[in-house]
Amino acid sequence: MAGESAASHRRDPIKNTVGNAAVQRRRQHAVSVVKERREAMFRTKRLCRDGVSSDMDVVTDGDMMIEEEPSILEAQTSSAVEELKLAVSFKGKGAVQKKVNALRELRRLLSRSEYPPVEIALKSGAIPLLAQCLSFGSEDEQLLEAAWCLTNIAAGKPEETKALLPTLPLLIAHLGEKGSSCVAEQCAWALGNVAGEGEDLRDLLLSQGALPPLARMMLPDKGSTVRTAAWTLSNLIKGPDPEAATELIKVDGVVDAILRHLKKADVDLATEVAWVVVYLSALSDVATSVLMKTDLVQVLVDRLAASNSLQSLIPLLRSLGNLMASDAYTTNVVLVPGHEITDSIIRSLSKCLKSEHRFLKKEAAWVLSNIAAGSVGHKQVICKSEAVLLLLQLLDSAPFDIKKEVAYVLGNLCVAPADASGRPSLLLDHLVSFVKAGCLGGFIDLVRSADLEAARLGLHFIELVLRGMPNGEGQKLVEGADGIEAMERFQFHENDELRMMANLLVDSYFGETYGLDE
Repeated sequence: MAGESAASHRRDPIKNTVGNAAVQRRRQHAVSVVKERREAMFRTKRLCRDGVSSDMDVVTDGDMMIEEEPSILEAQTSSAVEELKLAVSFKGKGAVQKKVNALRELRRLLSRSEYPPVEIALKSGAIPLLAQCLSFGSEDEQLLEAAWCLTNIAAGKPEETKALLPTLPLLIAHLGEKGSSCVAEQCAWALGNVAGEGEDLRDLLLSQGALPPLARMMLPDKGSTVRTAAWTLSNLIKGPDPEAATELIKVDGVVDAILRHLKKADVDLATEVAWVVVYLSALSDVATSVLMKTDLVQVLVDRLAASNSLQSLIPLLRSLGNLMASDAYTTNVVLVPGHEITDSIIRSLSKCLKSEHRFLKKEAAWVLSNIAAGSVGHKQVICKSEAVLLLLQLLDSAPFDIKKEVAYVLGNLCVAPADASGRPSLLLDHLVSFVKAGCLGGFIDLVRSADLEAARLGLHFIELVLRGMPNGEGQKLVEGADGIEAMERFQFHENDELRMMANLLVDSYFGETYGLDE
């Protein structure tokens, strides 16, 4: 789920603790998020149809999406590779232009279908030829076309992406500052597709030194280059090992560049940079510590308040959630109750809770759960906002995954941070208000679910109700909502923790003497 996998949760409504397990949850999400992160243009691997921004005279087709019979396309591709072989071996006058023309034809074929003829290009021997065309001292136009071909080959199936292995050192070498920025950007795009394929290839790219030159491509203000570099870096550092994220944050100028682009850039560029922040904050405690010492949270909150783009809101929410989950003390320093930044983030999260997109509702609830796990002041700020009414409505009517996130928020709002004994004290006014608003049934529904984490959360809340509602009212409320029956399903459950928790609650509050005084 988004919340649990997006970062560590400071949100257990009974224990309210932060520990190694929470950090691990944050890191696990940085890996699992890959499966849901991208839609259409933001998918993990991307075909290049129109090329990078260029001051070179590169011919592109007006409409690259031309579907032809596969047999015709394969025959044309095989012929194009043969032409490239002849061009590479040709040494006479016009040799460079001959290679460029052959590369351009192959690139056109690899760009003009939704499913490019990559397999036949590889079988025909394209990779060694493209590697030769990447040799240093070649014309920029030749380098660009060769890198473009490799970009689209790398966007294919896993075995097709892995075919680029012999070319990786050359692609990385062309990221250097001395060459053409357009060539560097196209090489970065190809490397981003390779990094998007899996952990083994990411590790290989890191071992070959891809990260530092990619990081330096983030430093200028050239939007297209920075956008491609940011996308490639987010693919490169996305885990599960935090080492790459830690290495990235230590590159001189990167933190300033991230802040500058998030403040000033257009939506597309800021979105890619925000994804870099997602992985930095999800994976590396070092990176999170560095980022929290800047005004990043304010920048993200400002972006969140101004944005209506789903593609942009998702990484902004996840970045904020990760940062809020990282360190309670630092969060308390940044989000001070009564300050505009705190009110602004609650307003923005409430806006997302009202969105028609279920993903935004779930993400916003997850961020709120981490804020709600903070100080009593933070809990009070949330309770005074419209967020609570929205949360109660979602607990009643939303799909299960959203209900689960919402339950974490409401549960955290009912307990103060644990005292020296380790047992949290109840915030009775919050608990009574939520129960009177009808939230108990939603938590009991979680107890009945097959999701053990949700069931645990529901049992915790039932305990709060039984322990905290005044005048013994909690027992009648739980019984009236069929809570006893829900707990008894755990009487012989295989999960030791849930079995013991449920049986203890039933025995303690609904034992043999229950109801005798009535």
